[in-house]
Amino acid sequence: MAREREYEEFLEGKTAPRIDAGFDVAGQELNAALFEFQKPIVSWALKRGRSAIFADTGLGKTIMQVEWARHVQAETGGIVLILAPLCVNIQTIVEAERYGMAVTGVREQPTEPGVYVSNYEMMDHFDFAELAGLVLDESSILKGIGSKTRKRLIEQTAGVKYKLSCTATPSPNDFMEFGGQSEFLGVMATSEMLATFFIHDGGHTAKWRLKGHGKTKFYEWLATWAVLIRAPSDIGFSDEGYDMPAPVFEERIVESTAPPSDTLFPMPAQTLSERIGARRDSAPDRVAACAEIVNGNDEQWVVWCNLNAESRALEKLIDGALAVEGSQPTEEKERRILAFGSGEARVIVTKPSIAGFGMNWQHCRNVAFVGLNDSYEQFYQALRRCWRYGQKRQVNVHIISADVEGEVLANIKRKESQAVELQSSMVAHMREFTKKEVFGMTEDKAEYKRDYKADDNCRWQIHLADCVELAAEIESNSIGYSVFSSPFSSLYTYSNSDRDMGNCSGDEEFFKHFGFLVENLYRITMPGRSVSFHCMDLPTSKQVHGFIGLRDFRGELIRLFESHGFILHSQVTIWKDPVTAMHRTKALGLLHKTIRKDSAMSRMGLPDYVVTMRKPGENPVPIPHDPEDFPVSLWQKYASPVWDDINPSNTLNKNGAREDEDERHIAPLQLDVIERCMLLWSAPDDLVFSPFAGIGSEGYVALKMGRRFIGSELKESYWRLAAKNLAGAKTAQINLLQGDET
Repeated sequence: MAREREYEEFLEGKTAPRIDAGFDVAGQELNAALFEFQKPIVSWALKRGRSAIFADTGLGKTIMQVEWARHVQAETGGIVLILAPLCVNIQTIVEAERYGMAVTGVREQPTEPGVYVSNYEMMDHFDFAELAGLVLDESSILKGIGSKTRKRLIEQTAGVKYKLSCTATPSPNDFMEFGGQSEFLGVMATSEMLATFFIHDGGHTAKWRLKGHGKTKFYEWLATWAVLIRAPSDIGFSDEGYDMPAPVFEERIVESTAPPSDTLFPMPAQTLSERIGARRDSAPDRVAACAEIVNGNDEQWVVWCNLNAESRALEKLIDGALAVEGSQPTEEKERRILAFGSGEARVIVTKPSIAGFGMNWQHCRNVAFVGLNDSYEQFYQALRRCWRYGQKRQVNVHIISADVEGEVLANIKRKESQAVELQSSMVAHMREFTKKEVFGMTEDKAEYKRDYKADDNCRWQIHLADCVELAAEIESNSIGYSVFSSPFSSLYTYSNSDRDMGNCSGDEEFFKHFGFLVENLYRITMPGRSVSFHCMDLPTSKQVHGFIGLRDFRGELIRLFESHGFILHSQVTIWKDPVTAMHRTKALGLLHKTIRKDSAMSRMGLPDYVVTMRKPGENPVPIPHDPEDFPVSLWQKYASPVWDDINPSNTLNKNGAREDEDERHIAPLQLDVIERCMLLWSAPDDLVFSPFAGIGSEGYVALKMGRRFIGSELKESYWRLAAKNLAGAKTAQINLLQGDET
């Protein structure tokens, strides 16, 4: 029982641990101005200590992060710093005052305890080691700063105990953003996140994508350190008061009067470089059209542009316009942005990269884009400065583009549709996990199921079960022989179950998990009898391991079995066609172009191995063979250290077992390999065990050769097909005994 409990504790430990580096703050201790949906989020973030709030624009990130900072400061008595985009720091001070909270603006390291705010441009003026807490406001902005700066920020803040990362709903198809946020918070490094939940399909153009069986686990992990909401209803609250009119889009396509740069006649741009050139050539025409629209009324306007030339021309042509450019001193940029926010300036002209994050401009309902680039995220963030919760009027969005720019708006709308679909899917995946994390609610989920099928004469049993649990139930010294293909650490390839040995975070966890099985294999195997496992050495990859090479997986397995008392008895190499492997895997070392370019990186194909481990002791049931049935010539063939005549296609039919989310095709062990092993190391009527029965290959051969069989399989689709195959093997055995050649 103690060992069983140890196994259960091990499985529980395989789940990604929650961060509990904070402290408890009850809802009644929070600022009464917080909305009901905001209070549990803030309490949860304080409890976690290091977490993220991904709340869409207008849902009150500012008040939530200031309240978080206030409690961290009170708990630690130290300095808590909020880093925000340009001018959002001033906006934070004003908003905090509205709710009776004190936040002080600074440009360098403060000396007294308190809650302070500064902007990202001032990062180098602070000693993060002296901070008790740090908040990143609009933390998505980190994607836009240089990788060296981002890396330095992550490294220099590693020792800050309390951290909060806040941004609007992150880009759902940019998983690297989650990696950066996780790394900043000290949850998991980006490389570890990729290796755990994602797969890289190879090639220079391939991207990381979520593994099919990894989706649920990824979102479950994400919910342990991040709350993601687009509306209060996403976590079970009413959306009353958060309804707002949809924006109205007006597109104006102007005819470019500039002579074409590279063609005889004006033609719509097709490539990205062509679109950039078309924007530059058509700038005067688009600027004139925008000025005409904006000067058509005396309301406030936000005009977004992409080029400095556009900005300066617009400032001259539009009445009451102030342009904000990156080359201006920080103080001047702040003055102009605040002048627009207060209503002193009628029109602001700037770039999304400068003021597209964090500003609350619900007082303005008119937006103009003097052309668009191909970034949907920049477009979305810029639009959301005005079209956000709290906006009571209809937002008018004017998009001015030139006829030579191509279908830029169509491209943006296509990306918008994809983003909405992905965000909805992400929120749906996370909803129940978030409720569990924030409110302690438990969601209904499928329990680990056990089932089994057997024939009427108990010649075979196939269990839907965890092989460790099933092996623990088998009588000691009762198994005559075990044979199986060994699993290896390959997260979420065939399932998302923590009981799946492939779902291990690394080698140490994998071999510890496998060790529970090997311990039982030693106990249940008859003295003097053997266990055979089929395996191969494993290639490493640049994306996951950082280098291209091989792992001595066979040797690692041998050492595991030896540590539990087994003796290395035999091993045979099974030849595999390197050309077939090259076509299937595109491995660099097997490509002929590698020989031509640098043969130092070339290598041989990888064979399979059958390794046989023997339990010490005297075999109580010898395995004799009649010389007529097992002549010397056959023995010489089987005794060869290399089997080069194995038919790779001689397997059971696997159709119907593979699931859509499986990352690899099923690869059943060849029947002739099993038959040779079974002939050498088992006796008629022996009880043969396979802990990883798959679709039943080992049991099928065992039954046809007059053995009995017990097997376990964790994946239900495989288990069902295994039962059918074993039933077929039973029929084949009866037909064979009756002399029916069919």
